[in-house]
Amino acid sequence: MHINTGAICNNNCLFCMEADREARRERIGAVTRESIRTLLRINQGAEEICFTSGEPTTNPDLVTYAQWARELGYGRVSLMTNGRLLSHAPLTARLIQAGVNRFYISVHGHEPQLHDGLTRTPGSFSQTVRGIDVVKALARRSPRPVDLHTSTVINKRNLPHMASIYLFLREHGVDQAVFNAMQANGRADTHFDRLFPRYSGIVSEFQRLLDTAQRTAPGVRPMAFLVDVPPCVTEGIDDFHRGFVESHSHFGTVDEASHLLGGDVPPDRFAAPGLVEITRADIDRARRSWHPRCASCRHRAACEGVWDNYVARFGWDEFLPVP
Repeated sequence: MHINTGAICNNNCLFCMEADREARRERIGAVTRESIRTLLRINQGAEEICFTSGEPTTNPDLVTYAQWARELGYGRVSLMTNGRLLSHAPLTARLIQAGVNRFYISVHGHEPQLHDGLTRTPGSFSQTVRGIDVVKALARRSPRPVDLHTSTVINKRNLPHMASIYLFLREHGVDQAVFNAMQANGRADTHFDRLFPRYSGIVSEFQRLLDTAQRTAPGVRPMAFLVDVPPCVTEGIDDFHRGFVESHSHFGTVDEASHLLGGDVPPDRFAAPGLVEITRADIDRARRSWHPRCASCRHRAACEGVWDNYVARFGWDEFLPVP
């Protein structure tokens, strides 16, 4: 369950899924302290609560939200963040003490020029790396396990550097490095031709990453994972290293849900006042599609489909059903 904590972000990523920040501010502004408390209460039983959207560490109530989640018995309380404010060790320590036991930190390069160019925020790389180091240091001293994962959005700029990014992250103690294909909406759609690589190219570079990692540390299984690439394209990669973005829900406005669902919102989707549950599948059905031949693919039941704007540019040649 993803909980949006606010519309503010202290980065300005070129591929951000939220192209219209004013619309996001209006939409996420409907999420209040009380609505977050309600969402946490009515979703007890979810495997994971992940605080996200905008940049959650800019919300002064984040420690409180994490404490609420822990008190309600959630086994995993996570944070999806650019990690910059985690460089302030007292804040990170308070988050861990409150109950955050997994951090997903976004890192898009292995050196400042690459990362800062994509975030369009000078100095963001050094703060994010410092945040990673602080989390790792505090995790070692925590009485409870604390996971440190990273998320790298693959685009034409950082694609040739996937192996270097992975080795850099592991040197800083990252437990798992996830490489995400871009979501082809928001700014990623606006800048699609500049940024979006072909899936087959992503798979080739990821395989090179695995080969490099295995040469660098023989006998050690690389903790690198490629997600959000249609599984027919990743068929040559070992199952351990490939997958999907997890099934999740978040909460948005009635207008947002109505647009995605193509009509009236079912009554059972309403949660806290003014907030409607929106699932990952809702977004997929609205913006992705499948070729008729996909019906014979063994991955069809789980496949999220291919972005419509990707198909419009590159066609269907890459996507062949797996018997």
